[in-house]
Amino acid sequence: MTQAISQVLAYAPASPSQTADYMLHKLSFHADAWDVAEDLRSGVSALVVIDTRSEALYAQGHVPGAIHFPHRLMDAANTADLDRSKVYVTYCDGIGCNGSTKGAYKLAALGFTVKEMLGGLDFWRRDGHPVATGSAPGVMPADAPAIECAC
Repeated sequence: MTQAISQVLAYAPASPSQTADYMLHKLSFHADAWDVAEDLRSGVSALVVIDTRSEALYAQGHVPGAIHFPHRLMDAANTADLDRSKVYVTYCDGIGCNGSTKGAYKLAALGFTVKEMLGGLDFWRRDGHPVATGSAPGVMPADAPAIECAC
């Protein structure tokens, strides 16, 4: 009987300690929609969520409580009033958009602590979280039904 050749194991996996280090490192850069929703629902004040998309897209629907700050406008002058003690969580439309990555890069290059929300508004909506509309940030309702994390 011929042994099947593994495509997965064609490149040796890292050791458990290397994998643990890598995964911890990876988690320091990203948050998912469920974690962001839980923090907003709980009123965690250490985070500021930033929608990096256009004004029109923000008005059509955004994460409740997210401020509108398009990545194209981020520079030293218009970030001067941001609180450097906060962690900024950027997002955009979703995996086909890199506005959140560009925003996170610009903020980090300016000295801010940043994480990127995986999957953007697409995953936020897919997970069933509420969406605010209009030009005001809105507020994540504390009584919004908490979904069970699917992961």
